[in-house]
Amino acid sequence: MQLPETAPFTSEERNSIEHFLASLTSEKKIWLSGFLAGTQATGVAPQTPSAKLPVNVLFGSESGNAEGLAQETRKALTSLGMAPKVTDLADCKPSDLAKMKHVLLITSTWGDGDPPDAVIPFHEALMADDSPRMEGLAFSVCALGDTSYEKFCQTGKDFDQRLEDLGANRISARKDCDVDFDEPYQEWLKDVTSVLTQEAGSNAPMTISTTAVNGSTTSAYGKKNPFPAPLQERILLNGRGSIKETLHLEFSLEGSGLTYQPGDSLAVLPHNASDVVEAVLSASHLNGDESVTLKDGTNKSLSAALTQNFDITGLSRSFIQNYNEVLQSEPLAQLLENKETLQDYIYGRQIVDLLQAHPCEQMDAQTFIGLLRKLPPRLYSIASSLKAHPDEVHLTVAAVRYNSHGRDRKGVASTFLADLVNPGDSVPVFVTPNKHFKVPQASDTSAIMVGPGTGVAPFRAFIEERAANGDTGKNWLFFGDQRYSYDFLYQTEWQEHLSSGTLSRLDLAFSRDQKEKVYVQHRMLERGEELWQWLQDGANFYVCGDASRMAHDVHEALIKIAESHGNLDREAAEAYVTQLQKDKRYLRDVY
Repeated sequence: MQLPETAPFTSEERNSIEHFLASLTSEKKIWLSGFLAGTQATGVAPQTPSAKLPVNVLFGSESGNAEGLAQETRKALTSLGMAPKVTDLADCKPSDLAKMKHVLLITSTWGDGDPPDAVIPFHEALMADDSPRMEGLAFSVCALGDTSYEKFCQTGKDFDQRLEDLGANRISARKDCDVDFDEPYQEWLKDVTSVLTQEAGSNAPMTISTTAVNGSTTSAYGKKNPFPAPLQERILLNGRGSIKETLHLEFSLEGSGLTYQPGDSLAVLPHNASDVVEAVLSASHLNGDESVTLKDGTNKSLSAALTQNFDITGLSRSFIQNYNEVLQSEPLAQLLENKETLQDYIYGRQIVDLLQAHPCEQMDAQTFIGLLRKLPPRLYSIASSLKAHPDEVHLTVAAVRYNSHGRDRKGVASTFLADLVNPGDSVPVFVTPNKHFKVPQASDTSAIMVGPGTGVAPFRAFIEERAANGDTGKNWLFFGDQRYSYDFLYQTEWQEHLSSGTLSRLDLAFSRDQKEKVYVQHRMLERGEELWQWLQDGANFYVCGDASRMAHDVHEALIKIAESHGNLDREAAEAYVTQLQKDKRYLRDVY
C-alpha cells in the first residue's frame, strides 16, 4: 500500500506515513484502503449526505407516546448514518405514502380500537377503495395500545394489514406494545435497523446509544424521571347535595423546569389503595411479605410492589390467558374460546374477582407479578395557564366510585388523588404535550368550546391564556353537568370572565334540573344559527370530554347545524365538518 505521487506531502511526511502503513497488518491495510477509497472494503459508494438511506418515520399520537418514540427512532437512525424524516400522520396523505421507499410507522390506538383523533382523516383515506397502490414501499409498524381494551393495538393492525393489501412489503413484522412499551419498542427498533443498515450497505456496528433510545437524561424531569410535585390545594367543586365528587387540585412545579401549554395533559403516577392490595393478596393466597425482583433488578416486598408498580385491577383477556397457563383450568380455557362470553365476564370485573372465582393456591409471588403489567400513568387535561399561575399546574378530577358485581370499586388515580394525597404530599408527574389541541394561533380567531363535566378543564386554561395574551378573538363556552345548584364547576370564574369580556358567551345545560334531560348538544342546536355564523367567520370549534356518547352527539349536532343553517344536504354537511377537521379548526380531546 503506497501513497500516490500526487499526494500533497513533503518527503519527510511521506516517509513517516509509509513507515506507518508498512507496520499495519494485512487486515488493517485492506480496511484502511477501503476507507480511503470511500468503500470500507464493501464496494459500496461512500455515504455522502445525499447518499444516506432516506427513511420516513410516521407517527399517529394522542397522548404523545407515539410522537416521542418517533423522535427517538429518528435519533437512532441518524446515529447509524441514515437520513430519517419524522412526519405526523395528521399531516400526511396516502398519496404521500405511495411516493416513499422506507416507512417506519408508529401509532397508538385510542379508546376501543379508534385511531388518534387527528389521524382519523388519514385512516379513512387509506382504508378507502381509491387509496393508491404501494408496491414500491417497504414498511414496518410499531403499534401502541392497552390490553385492557378488546381491540388492542387495532389502529396499528389496520395500517399493517392495509399496507400489505396495497402491495407494500414489510421490513420486519409488526410489534404490538402494551402500556409498558419501552422493551418491545426497542426490540422492534433493533429489528428494523438491522434490516435497514444492511440495505444501506453500511458496516457500522449495530449499537444504538442509550441517549438515542431513551431520549432524555436523568437530570431532566419527564416520563423516565417524574417530578415530585407537592400538592398545594385540593378543593371540592360540587355543592352539598351533589352525587358527584369533582376536585380542583393545584400542584407546585417550582424548581422542576417543567413547562406546558393549554391543551397539554399532566400524567400522574398513582399508587394502589391499601384495601385493594389487601384484597388481591388474600385472593391470591399470598401474604405480601414475600420478596420479589422487578424488571430493573430491584427487590421489594410483594405488598410494596403491588402498591407502587403493578396494575392489580384491570382485567383483560391477556391476563386471563396468562393466569390460566399457570392454573390450567378447563372452565377458564372454555371461557377464553368464546369471545362474547369472555367480554361479558370481563365487563365490570377486576383481577380480584378472577382470583377469587378461580383460585391458584400454588402460585408463588414472583410468578404472580410476572402476570401483571406495569401500573400505567393516568393523563388529565391541564386546567390552568402558566401565564396566569406561574410554577403551578391545576387539574379537574372526578373521583370514580361505583359498585359492580357486589363489590365496591374505585378509580385508581382519581381516588389516589382524592383519598391518599394530602396538601404538602408530593405526587410523581410529567407533562405530555398535545400539539393538536391548542388555543387559536391567531389572536383574533374566535373559539367555540364544548366541555361538559370535567371536560371543561382545558377550556379554563384556554380562557386564562387568552386573557393573559390579550387576544381579541371571541370565546363561547358550552358547559353542562347534572344540577345548576350543585355542579356548576368554576361558576364564579366563568361569571368573572363574562364580566371582563374575555368570555363572550356562556350556554349551560344541566340535565337533571327539568323533567326532560338537556345536554350540551341540545344547546348547540338551539343556538345553531349564531354558531353557524361564528364558524363562517372563521371560529375554531373545540370538544373535550366523554368519547363514547357526548363527543358523538356533539359531532352529530354540528352536522345538523350545517344542514339547517348552511342549507346543505346530509352528504355536503358531513363533508363540511370533515373539512373543518382537515383544516384543524375542529379539534377534540376526548377519552
